[in-house]
Amino acid sequence: MKIIGLYIQEVTRRLPEKSREDIALELRSTIEDMLPDDYTEEEVKPVLEKMGNPAILATGYLDRSMYLIGPRYFDIYINLLKIILPIAAVVSLISLIANTIISYSGEEAVLNILLDSIGTGIWAILSTGIQVFFWLTVVFAIIERTDHKDSQIPLTACFKEWTPEDLYNIPYIPKEKAIPKVEVFLGLLWTAIWASIYFNAASLLGVYEKGNNGLEFVMPTFNQEVLLSYWPLVVMVIGLEIAVAAFKLLTAQWTRKIATLNTVMHGVSSLVFIIIISNNQLFNPAFVTYMTDLFSITGDFSTWILWGAIVTFLLFAAIDIYQGFRKAKLQSMK
Repeated sequence: MKIIGLYIQEVTRRLPEKSREDIALELRSTIEDMLPDDYTEEEVKPVLEKMGNPAILATGYLDRSMYLIGPRYFDIYINLLKIILPIAAVVSLISLIANTIISYSGEEAVLNILLDSIGTGIWAILSTGIQVFFWLTVVFAIIERTDHKDSQIPLTACFKEWTPEDLYNIPYIPKEKAIPKVEVFLGLLWTAIWASIYFNAASLLGVYEKGNNGLEFVMPTFNQEVLLSYWPLVVMVIGLEIAVAAFKLLTAQWTRKIATLNTVMHGVSSLVFIIIISNNQLFNPAFVTYMTDLFSITGDFSTWILWGAIVTFLLFAAIDIYQGFRKAKLQSMK
């Protein structure tokens, strides 16, 4: 029954990946041995109560003790770390990238900027992680030491002791339908990068030539005034991408609603992309002439870029839309 699967999921998610499958089979066999042949859901609950809190049961399969924070609050502490650390790291990285792109004047070599940004980004992520880890640990240490109850039974996310009824509030997410948090955060990171580049394209995208101080910016690819004239449409696309990322983070799995929202986002972004790139004043005439001579292209170089960019954009959008609906249709395990 589904409630058994949820219980097993709650135990195995706290265990190392390599041992989850074997332990899941063992737990299912143990639970079913304790039940009659034609058992009902109500008969399952007393058995699960006897098995005990999933967090306590999971510790029996681990080779290490969970005492960085006492067992009563350890599970909540770890879950919050898993949620807050990636968010804080991505926000820190997005802020750094946006600030670097916006403040770039075009005078310093791009390679030097890139190398400095990588080093600064790594340090920013480490610094943010240390700060989050330290303050969250301090908060939970204070909570634990001000809790005068003798019980050491682990608490749930609602700061209550576990009962089988809590399983009904847990979404059962098959691995095939799950949306990894890393995927969501990388999506937000990509949004921050392309948006920052878009609003500063004239200083970043173009022809670079080797000079005395490394690579020197010679001419821009795009007409920045034309790009900025579409800013309301671009802001709308940014808002849609953030909204989709937020819904993915909340649901943590592909559903028909998420797949549909993802399709709307790609549809709108594709339309906006085609509108912008189809503007015949978008490309800098000097850049078009330079590229035409460089590659000895016959015909209009901007036309080649136009169709190549549109086909590539639509292809990647179609693949992502298809993958979203395919994963949303996968049946949940019972």
